[in-house]
Amino acid sequence: MTEENQTPAETGTTGERATHSGFVALIGATNAGKSTLVNRLVGAKVSIVSHKVQTTRAIVRGIAIHDNAQIVFMDTPGIFKPRRRLDRAMVTTAWGGAKDADVIMFLIDSERGLKGDAETILEGLKEVRQPKILVLNKVDRVKPEDLLKLAAAANEVVTFERTFMISALNGSGCEDVMNYLAAALPEGPWYYPEDQISDLPMRQLAAEITREKLFLRLHQELPYSSHVETEKWEERKDGSVRIEQVIYVERDSQKKIALGKNGDAIKAISMASRKELSEILEQPVHLFLFVKVRENWGDDPARFREMGLDFPTS
Repeated sequence: MTEENQTPAETGTTGERATHSGFVALIGATNAGKSTLVNRLVGAKVSIVSHKVQTTRAIVRGIAIHDNAQIVFMDTPGIFKPRRRLDRAMVTTAWGGAKDADVIMFLIDSERGLKGDAETILEGLKEVRQPKILVLNKVDRVKPEDLLKLAAAANEVVTFERTFMISALNGSGCEDVMNYLAAALPEGPWYYPEDQISDLPMRQLAAEITREKLFLRLHQELPYSSHVETEKWEERKDGSVRIEQVIYVERDSQKKIALGKNGDAIKAISMASRKELSEILEQPVHLFLFVKVRENWGDDPARFREMGLDFPTS
């Protein structure tokens, strides 16, 4: 292939300017708004959002192009005090993602401030060598003087390259973050094609969408120990796709909750997931959901591999 025919990703240039690329890890306590922020910065849904804590389990990569830079955001699981094997795997994955990144973005819920897990993460960041930026989220809900105090307190513990104040929900301040990252990432070719927004396989993304709808519908009733897998994906001749998914729970009582009275819950979850999947895939979707009991799936190494997590042996 001659140089004239090479793409920007192969030559490392966009026109006359050199390209930049790199990985940015978002870390923070559970429900700090990481998934909402990744979706906002990418400009499309690549990570599920739920009121239920610890929704993100494995690292989800969202890919954005800004100016001449390709920014690969790694939405990591929320960091919290682990109690179960799955918890330990998620926390290990989050810190591992941070240590593999070019830049670390520490996201704080401004309303909660440096309490509990956020304070623990801040202390842990002392041992991480990568450049770090501080992002205060939900700033529209906090008084300016309190934001300044929070930023000062965090910067007393860890030296951040920059501090940003944003709202992931309405996008305020997000352009400043993108401008900074585009300039801060190292010079080099892009890692992914220009039109790719995530490295998550579509089957897995479909499962994540259904898991989100499951949590949104039943977050007060269904325990955290549920999991969705896409078992069949059939592209049909009429241009539609048939998708079969299984929702795994640990007990019969949880299965009854997921199904709902007269199947009302599972029907509503299926309808909401099918609607969003149709929009993402831009084709009709026939979605079939099944609920199965798999006791102690949280101790099954195969389920961890399915989620992209390492199985803790202790």
